[in-house]
Amino acid sequence: MNTAITNDTIIALATSSGVGAIAVIRLSGEKAIEIVNEFFQSKYTNKDLTKVKSHTIHLGNIIDNQRIIDEVLVSIFKNPNSYTGENVVEINCHGSVYIQQEILQLFIKNGVRNANPGEFTLRAFLNGKMDLSQAEAVADLISSNSAASHQVALQQMRGGFSNEIQNLRTQLLNFASLIELELDFAEEDVEFADRTEFTNLVNKISAVLKRLIDSFALGNVLKNGIPVAIVGEPNVGKSTLLNTLLNEEKAIVSHIEGTTRDAIEDEISIDGVTYRFIDTAGIRATEDFVENIGIQKTFQNIEKAQLVLHLIDSKKITNIQQTIKELKDKYPSKKILTIVNKADLLSLEQISTLKSQFSNLIILSAKEKQGIHDLTTTLTNLANKGALSNNETIVSNSRHFESLNNAFSAIKEVQKGIENQVSTDLFAIDIRQALFHLGEITGEVTTEDLLGNIFANFCIGK
Repeated sequence: MNTAITNDTIIALATSSGVGAIAVIRLSGEKAIEIVNEFFQSKYTNKDLTKVKSHTIHLGNIIDNQRIIDEVLVSIFKNPNSYTGENVVEINCHGSVYIQQEILQLFIKNGVRNANPGEFTLRAFLNGKMDLSQAEAVADLISSNSAASHQVALQQMRGGFSNEIQNLRTQLLNFASLIELELDFAEEDVEFADRTEFTNLVNKISAVLKRLIDSFALGNVLKNGIPVAIVGEPNVGKSTLLNTLLNEEKAIVSHIEGTTRDAIEDEISIDGVTYRFIDTAGIRATEDFVENIGIQKTFQNIEKAQLVLHLIDSKKITNIQQTIKELKDKYPSKKILTIVNKADLLSLEQISTLKSQFSNLIILSAKEKQGIHDLTTTLTNLANKGALSNNETIVSNSRHFESLNNAFSAIKEVQKGIENQVSTDLFAIDIRQALFHLGEITGEVTTEDLLGNIFANFCIGK
């Protein structure tokens, strides 16, 4: 993708392809308003779109050689007060695929070019309407499928993350300038940068970078969903639990052991967070070759999961302590939530005894839909959305995560240099590296390959 600013006018369908009530076709470029004006006929007056005010809407027809293609609403946004910073026109037409294509082809035949994926947002970035991390948040906002991922993307698009990075970079840049000045006067042995202030700043930057890096663990799962493996012996009710959580018959339920032989996956949003539940094959010793393959996949899914729901049949609770210990010993780094299923077969006394013995135990009946609320509440608590609720900056982009780690490593080297009282010219290199990696996040440091790679993943029309 060519990431240089050009004077040509681009066009794309901004709404989803296919039939709908309306469709929006977007144009951007210096001549966007002028070109649309050639094919627009106002409904009531001979209106000239090039002379109307910005941010106004006009009713009329799109006409090709006196042939009316459609009655439309045309929205005018004049530079620099538009999404891209250029003249932008949005044509609201009827949602017929035929009408959409007729309008698109009309303008393409008259000098307008099809937009590349993400080219409208790329132009917004190149014209200074947003920085690179905000531009990436646009794509995250479009693809968000839960309240939590939407909130993280919206916070980044509004510049919360950018402002924090920009502030750190500005402070570091000011001191870096003084350090570079000292290098120019090295023979005179002068210090322009106050070492105490500089040390405090470096320590502060280190702490902020560490907080942002640590937030990625939460941001990544909020963006992509938390993978949850449902495991246990055959016929313990794993598929029933999945069906109950999804409120649909996704998995086959049977009294015959070993019915589930391959992993079944689906997503559900609970309290604004997406969970990717994986119903696995029951774990047991078996001679069945196909079932054994499924059991091996179960162990693989446990390795990939962030959270494991370990189901135990209420009729087999005599060895519950040993069963819990065996799974935790095998997967010591995993969050394992132990669930006693088929609670409808237990007496109130048995339930009370279990709760007194195991404080973190969840007791439910997937079949009767009893105790499901206790499970979903526990899942919400485990998601640890505290930072999100407090409107703290949360990193969810893996590119940002990598740049933050690189900047953090460079800052740690600066700290070592200060502690060991090394010469200024040595840790000045590390300061430049930290500034470079912070600049990568906001786009103050870019390459054409980087921009092409980022915007190629956008949808066309955005």
